[in-house]
Amino acid sequence: MAEARSKADREFIAVIPARYASSRLPGKPLAEIAGEPMVVHVWRRACQSGASRVVVATDDPRIAQAMAPLGAEVVMTRADHPSGTDRLAEVAEQLRLDGDAVLVNVQGDEPLIPPALIDQVAERLFDDPGASIATLAEPITEATVLFNPNVVKVVHGQDGRALYFSRSPIPWDRESWGREFWDSESGDREAIAGSPEALEGGAWLRHIGLYAYRAAFLAEYGDWLPSPLERLEQLEQLRALHHGHAIQVALARESHPAGVDTAEDLARVRALLEQEKPQGGV
Repeated sequence: MAEARSKADREFIAVIPARYASSRLPGKPLAEIAGEPMVVHVWRRACQSGASRVVVATDDPRIAQAMAPLGAEVVMTRADHPSGTDRLAEVAEQLRLDGDAVLVNVQGDEPLIPPALIDQVAERLFDDPGASIATLAEPITEATVLFNPNVVKVVHGQDGRALYFSRSPIPWDRESWGREFWDSESGDREAIAGSPEALEGGAWLRHIGLYAYRAAFLAEYGDWLPSPLERLEQLEQLRALHHGHAIQVALARESHPAGVDTAEDLARVRALLEQEKPQGGV
């Protein structure tokens, strides 16, 4: 079990996995946004956090070349990693980190990531020496979000540790939704929880895919096969729960903007960052 650390000894490394191949947007890390590749925007945000070190982990020399003019630290990794977590494990091994070192996985397709959230997820892990992972969540207030299988939901215990992650609407409000759900012939799930009061109380949380890991956990993770629940839900964090590792969950201090998964997302982010881009002239 890791020991609690003083604030002066809470250094962490921000790692940005940047894979060139993408089924929806090939070359996504190099997509131009406001005059710079997307991965550069993510790197700049990570550099604004409290991380003692920011590393871009990539399998493609084109991404490394894009980071070179900035003097960014780049670690070249294998191209066959099935997930960003596996890529982080290789980074921890290459950097020869101690087992209690903390790494924050900053997704390479989140050019709007608030630096404060990077700090928060690391702090959450430092606050629970018995946890192997920390992550963030935010309240769900709309039924369409709760019943969307592309939105991952999480429930946690009194100690803040995750009990389960799912694509289903958890927890299930048996008294309010049970009869209506099963008796409905239309299958209109939105109608079941359509009223604002149905989602009051903060019981429903959307998982934010920002993680802090201990290096010792990452060293173990690569040796595990996907767990049965992970295969069903297609959620790799369930592998950690399957093997008895604790995951701390914190409510995000500020809103977490959506990342870039599609061409529509890219257009949205381009428009936002173009507005923020300093204008020339007097």
